[in-house]
Amino acid sequence: MSEIWDGLVQAFQLIFTFDSEVMSIAGRSLWISAASCVIATAMCIPLGSVIHFNNFRGKSFLVSTIQTLWSMPTVAVGLLVFLFISRSGPLGMFGLLFSPTAIIIGQVILISPLMLGMVISALKGVDKLVSETAVSLGASRVQKAILVIKEARYAIMSALIMGFGRAISEVGLSLMVGGNIYQYTRTIPTAISLETQKGNIELSIALGIILILIALIINIALHMLQRKKA
Repeated sequence: MSEIWDGLVQAFQLIFTFDSEVMSIAGRSLWISAASCVIATAMCIPLGSVIHFNNFRGKSFLVSTIQTLWSMPTVAVGLLVFLFISRSGPLGMFGLLFSPTAIIIGQVILISPLMLGMVISALKGVDKLVSETAVSLGASRVQKAILVIKEARYAIMSALIMGFGRAISEVGLSLMVGGNIYQYTRTIPTAISLETQKGNIELSIALGIILILIALIINIALHMLQRKKA
């Protein structure tokens, strides 16, 4: 028990003294996950709008498939990205393997189904009267879509936050395509895994506390958005 207590004390010391290694790992995790979410959002909002506002054969199956991919294992995504960007892969010429870019690519693939499904659900949840009124006033298809997206903005923001939460907490993908390289691709989850195996418990606990605080902030933000939506 004393070892756990000593580890907690040292972990808080690392956090409150802004230990350079802790801050570097946390900062790297934040910007990689933020970049992944921005890219995924830029793709999912237009794609989700196209799917929602158009009726076509197989639409229900497509939406169901997207929702099924929410639980896609991170190691499966990591393997897929690894095969494409490894030296023998079709994108091997770009030298992306074991780089932050590789992690971002993997995270975008990982969180896109979740965000896309939530965007479609958000647009579907907007009262049909909104779009019908817009059309009756002479709005074009693009103007109608923009209006509906504005009405669903809080739910879409929830999708962004959920995507960020999944991206920053995943470990398998980052290990496979990032390589957990010191001061280059080491993120909070991969650092926790490595430092725990090395017996560096205080650093692992410090990073774990930061990850829990990030999760808490994400939950608070989601709660506030849901209250605004209500």
